[in-house]
Amino acid sequence: MIIAIDIGNSSITIGCIDACRTYFVEHISTSQSKTDLEYAITIKNILELYNIPAESLEGGILSSVVPPLTGLMRKSVEKLTHKSVMVVGPGVKTGLNIKIDNPAQLGSDLVVDAVAAVKEYPLPLIIIDMGTATAFSVIDQNGVYLGGAIAPGIRISVDSLTSSTSQLPRISLDPPKYVIGKNTVDCMKSGAVFGSAAMVDGMLERMEETLQAKPSVVATGGLAPFIIPHCRHNIIYDETLSLKGLRIIYSKNKGC
Repeated sequence: MIIAIDIGNSSITIGCIDACRTYFVEHISTSQSKTDLEYAITIKNILELYNIPAESLEGGILSSVVPPLTGLMRKSVEKLTHKSVMVVGPGVKTGLNIKIDNPAQLGSDLVVDAVAAVKEYPLPLIIIDMGTATAFSVIDQNGVYLGGAIAPGIRISVDSLTSSTSQLPRISLDPPKYVIGKNTVDCMKSGAVFGSAAMVDGMLERMEETLQAKPSVVATGGLAPFIIPHCRHNIIYDETLSLKGLRIIYSKNKGC
């Protein structure tokens, strides 16, 4: 069993996983003000919740889109487990065939999602990672990563709306009963939830036209459960996609 960590701009996904199962998945807020010791204590507390001794872990792997936290998180996990922690980046084998202008620019979060999805789902496929941003990744029938699209995440969009207007309140992301709202809050919820779902459906339609095939569609990320149920496409939600991708990459580089 290894510990796998995916550091995003808004949240950090932490889990323990092996070739057979995912033992847990938890999310904590991303904070650049914490020290490596504070993160080590947080991770230790999570492991204890699931009765997993830190010394029982064979190692760890992390991906990060927040460079200031990459080394700090690696240090915190190594301090806790006394095992080396692999970081997804240059020199790490992923097995993913990336055909974009500059493969080095592809975020490690999208890489690990794609690695897992290619192994688990029929090709071609589209992956939707819904977090701070809503990122689409397109993979053809040969397992080649063709590229994708990036849109503002739903929470960023809503926060921008409320911070830029003096009379609009902050809202939750639960959907209203009707698409045509009868008050300000329901109108905002309709635009946020149903509008985001319509954007996802529209992007999928355009990508399907380009692929000239019916792809599998997999969604992941903390905000996906709020939006995917309201989409008209058949979309599989996979909460553990990034952790499974990290485990695959760990195995490729450890030779196990």
